[in-house]
Amino acid sequence: MKPLLPVDDATRRLLEAAVPVMESEILPLADCDGRVLSADLAARLTQPPFNASAMDGYALRSADVPEIGSVLTVIGQAAAGHAFTGTVGEGEAVRIFTGAPVPEGADTILIQEDAEVLEAGKIRTTFQVTEGRHIRPRGQDFAEGETALEAGRELRFTDLTLAAAMNHAALAVYRRPRIAILATGDELLPPGSTPQPAQIIASNTFGVAALARQAGADVLDLGIIADDDALIRAAIGKAIAAKVDVLVTLGGASVGDHDLVQAALKAEGMQLDFWRIAMRPGKPLMVGAIGSMQVLGLPGNPVASLVCSLLFLEPLIRRIARRAPLQRIATARTATPLKANDHRQDYLRARFSTDENGALVAQAYQKQDSSMMKILAHSDGLIVRPPHAPEMAAGAECPVIRLGC
Repeated sequence: MKPLLPVDDATRRLLEAAVPVMESEILPLADCDGRVLSADLAARLTQPPFNASAMDGYALRSADVPEIGSVLTVIGQAAAGHAFTGTVGEGEAVRIFTGAPVPEGADTILIQEDAEVLEAGKIRTTFQVTEGRHIRPRGQDFAEGETALEAGRELRFTDLTLAAAMNHAALAVYRRPRIAILATGDELLPPGSTPQPAQIIASNTFGVAALARQAGADVLDLGIIADDDALIRAAIGKAIAAKVDVLVTLGGASVGDHDLVQAALKAEGMQLDFWRIAMRPGKPLMVGAIGSMQVLGLPGNPVASLVCSLLFLEPLIRRIARRAPLQRIATARTATPLKANDHRQDYLRARFSTDENGALVAQAYQKQDSSMMKILAHSDGLIVRPPHAPEMAAGAECPVIRLGC
C-alpha cells in the first residue's frame, strides 16, 4: 500500500489542477459584492465634475483679502445642486455650501466660522485666506476615461461605491464556480426525519454547502443517494450534465464492501489523482477529475468532512473563482502541554483567547474524537500538529487555523 500523502503535497496537487473560470456575466451593481471583475472599469465622467467647495462658507477672490478684517459684499448663494450663475467680482463674495460649484471668479473659500456677518449683506474676514483653500478641484478624484478598477479585482464595499460614482449601474464579473454535492449512504436521512435503528441524520451537506457559498460558489445539492451503484452513477451523471466545476462526494470513497463511490466515479471516467492523506481527521480524502470537472471525495464523518472542506474545498473554490486565499493561519501559544505526534498531521479543535499582552492563546479540547460535532461548532480554530512533532510544553508557540475569518 502506498504511503499516506502529506497534506502540503495534497494541497499543491489539488490547486495546481484547478482551472480559474473564464466566463463572465453582466450583473447589477447591487449584486457584485465579493465578485471578481472580468474587465477593466473606466470612469464615465470626471469627479468632481467642477471645482467644488469642501466647506460651508463664502466663495471669494483671495486678492480681495490682503489682510484680516477685509469687508466684502455678499451677492448671492450657491448650494449643492444649485450653482450661482454669476461671476464674483472685486470686493464680492458668494455664500456657499459644501459640494456646491465654486462660482466663476472666486479662487478660495472662507469658512463660515471665520466670517463676521455685518449689516447690509456684508461680511468681515477674521482669518487670513489663501488661494485654493477648501476647494476640491475638478477631476481631483478621477477623470473621465481613467481606469480606476482593474480586471481581476475582488470587489469590496469601497469598490462598489467607486464604481457607482464612476456612473456604472452594472459590471462585468466572472461567473461563480458551480459545485455539486453528493451524499451517499443507506443509513442517512434528511434533518426532520424519524430515524429507525441503524439510521442517522445526514448533516455534512449543510456545512459543506455553506462553506462553499462563502468561498464564492453556487451549489447544486444532488441529495442523499443510497448505496447503489446505478443510483450513484446516475447522480454523477447529473453533475456532469450540469457542467459543474467541482463534484464533492460525502462518504463512500474508501474501498470497503459498502464504499461504492470511488468505483462509480471511475466507471464514469474519473482519473484518480490521489487518495488517503496523512492527516487526522480526514485520512480518506480522494481527489480526481472527470474531464474538466474536478472531484473531491470527502470523508463521511461530519467533523472530518468539515475540516477537509476548510483545508481543501475552500481554497479550491477561491482559486477557481479567482479570489485571493483567506489568511486563516496564525500563531498562538498553547494553554496546556501537547503530546508528541505520529506520522499524520493533526488538527486539534481549540478555543482561542488572548493573554495580558494581547497574544493569542489556544486551548485544545481534551476530547478530540472526530465524531463530536458539538466541539467543532464551539471551536474558534484548529491547532496544527505536524507529523512527528515532539511533545510541546504549555506556553510554546504553535500554528493555528482560524475558523472565523
